[in-house]
Parts: sequence; structure tokens; C-alpha cells
Amino acid sequence: MLTKLGDLGSAEALRDRFYSKIPLFFIFGVFFFFITACSPPPQVSAQERMFRNISLEFLDAYEIPKAQFQDTVVGGLSAITYDREQNCYYAISDDRSSKAPARFYTLKLDIKQSDNQKITIDNVKIDKVTFLTDETGQQYPAGTIDGEGIALSPRRTLFISSEGDPTNNVIPFIGEFSLETGQKILDVAIPQRYLAEAEKTKGIRENLAFESLTVNQTGLLKKDPFRLFTATESALNQDLSEAESARIRFLHYVINPIGNPILVAEHLYLLEPANTETISNGLTELLALEKEGYFLSLERTFGFTGAGAKIFQVVVGNATDTSTFDNLKEVSSVQSLRKNLVLDLQDLDIYLDNLEGMTVGSRLPDGTRSLIVMSDDNFNDEQVTQLLLFRLSS
Repeated sequence: MLTKLGDLGSAEALRDRFYSKIPLFFIFGVFFFFITACSPPPQVSAQERMFRNISLEFLDAYEIPKAQFQDTVVGGLSAITYDREQNCYYAISDDRSSKAPARFYTLKLDIKQSDNQKITIDNVKIDKVTFLTDETGQQYPAGTIDGEGIALSPRRTLFISSEGDPTNNVIPFIGEFSLETGQKILDVAIPQRYLAEAEKTKGIRENLAFESLTVNQTGLLKKDPFRLFTATESALNQDLSEAESARIRFLHYVINPIGNPILVAEHLYLLEPANTETISNGLTELLALEKEGYFLSLERTFGFTGAGAKIFQVVVGNATDTSTFDNLKEVSSVQSLRKNLVLDLQDLDIYLDNLEGMTVGSRLPDGTRSLIVMSDDNFNDEQVTQLLLFRLSS
């Protein structure tokens, strides 16, 4: 028999009877769903948004034995760059043409994966030595060059930086050299503010000039313009201050297919403060990552407790162009390059030598990318040429 609406009572009574049948926990569940669905997502700081998720996994340490190659002493290797096309590495020696003419070496690294999946450097072979010459084809006389940085360009040339020697009036330089012959092709103009004066009130300081050098290919073709970056190892004379962080100048060049390289900007890089036991502290390498405006930097320390090193992620972002600043003693209005620690190498609990070189290397046997960090033995019997192998994830 059909029940009439009037038999059930008023609309209010109907509603009350309906809701009395719904379990209380269901009502609360629906309420909670709508509250959480409408709440804002977890807040992410501007700092977290700025940096990429980059990590380094340590895989192996390898020491290149003391050796001679084609009448040269293999040592003083202060920078390294990878040639993907030839699957080899080029390492610059900072020998000031005293033990042999200024030079770079071609290295082959044999990286293997064992049955237990451990990836190691199995062997390093020196394939070739190439001597550097000036534009006229003459080798550099002793004391006139101090090769510290090296970077392979998209047009298959090498850019090499020399720190110079302020004490003996030897100016620093950045030059482009032939990969095949080692002859200089062109000079990259260095602003006057970097050139030392006798009064030591301006310019680079002894052994603290252009230690780092890196190239970033922004075009698709070899003839397209590309970017070149370098920085001084520590502050210029005019930028010295009592601040804990040394104020370093980071230079950004555009290299064009025609015409001279152009300095388009400078930025302030703040060196990590060192502890009281540190004797030497400096920025020894920069490495441009594929994403434009992102770098890795290598900061090296040496002191009474041994050597240390840290690798940072560096972001240009909205950093101030400091190319018009006479000095960097007052930087309250300057936005420096942003830094984020990726790895403190002392946490690896291994012996560390004088780490100065860094490059993205070959693909590892499992297909991931490698990062190579290299030390300069200073031609010292107490030191070693050390290669550290990492897996780079980003």
C-alpha cells in the first residue's frame, strides 16, 4: 500500500528522519574532505624554488701515479674538461714553463662496473701532451704563464686562463687555443680593474686570480654564440674588507663567431668563511650546468688539519651587475649570487688533496652522469694527483 506524504508528517520531520539514518562518522568525513581540499598547498620558500634538486653520490677515488710523459713531468694538473665527441679529458698543467714548456694533457679514463654493481675508475691513461704557444707560434718563456683553468668550447677550441704573476709584472690572461696545435687564437679582454698595480691598491693578488673557467653552450650549432664564465680565486685588492666572506668577482662573457668576446656582466660571489685553522681558502673552479644560469662551484681550503673542499650549487637569478662598481667594500645594495651547499667533501671521510678541477664527465656504465673532481699535486712528492668520481643527479 502506498504511503501518503501527509502520513509521514511535515517536511522538517522528513529531513530529521533522513539525517538520523546517516552515520555520524560519514558526516565528519565529508566535512574533513572539503576542508582539506580547499586548504592551500604546503608553503615552499623562495630559496627552495630557486635551487634545483642536485645531489652527488661518491663512487671512487683514484690516484694518478707520479710519471713522466714524452720528456715532461706529469703534475700540477689544476683543471680538467671533458670532450664528449672524443670521449677523453683535457687537463691543464700549471707548470710555468719551468719543468717543461706550458702544456695540457689528453687523458683517457677507464670507468668500470663490477659484478656487485660497484663503479670505479679502473685506469687512467695519458694519451698525448700538447704544448701551448702564443699567436706567433712561440712557446711561452719560463715564468710568463700560469695555466689554471681550461674549458672546451662548442667550436672545438680550448679556452685557458693564466693567473699571471703580479710580483714580476706578468699580467693574467684568458685565451682561446687550438685543440690540435695548442696555438693561441685570440685573447679575451680583461678589464683594467683586474690588473695589479705596484701599490697593491688595485687588481689581482698573488696566486689568487683566474683559477676557474667554464663554458656554457646556449645555441644548437657550433657557430652559434656561447657563454664563458670565470672568477678570481679570492678578492681583488680594491675589494678587500674585514668581512668574513671574501668578495669575489664573477665574470660573464659572450663569445661570438665574429668579433671580440664581450663582457656582458659581473656579479658578486661570496666565498664561504673559513675557520681559524685555515691557511688558504679560495674558489678554485666553476662548472656551468646545462640549464642556463646554474653552476656548480668548488671551494678549496688548506690548513693545519689538512685540505678540505665544498661543492655548491650557484644561481645567477637576480644578482646585481657589479661591473660598474669601483670596489666591493660596501655591498649593502648588492644582491650576490645565490649559493646552496651540495656536498662537504670532508663528510666523505677520505683523504683529500689540493682539489682544483671539476667537470661533468662521461656517462657511467649504468647510464647516469658522472662528475670528476681533480687535485693539483703542486709537483710536490708529499701530494698526489687525485681523481674523485661521483654520480651527478639533477
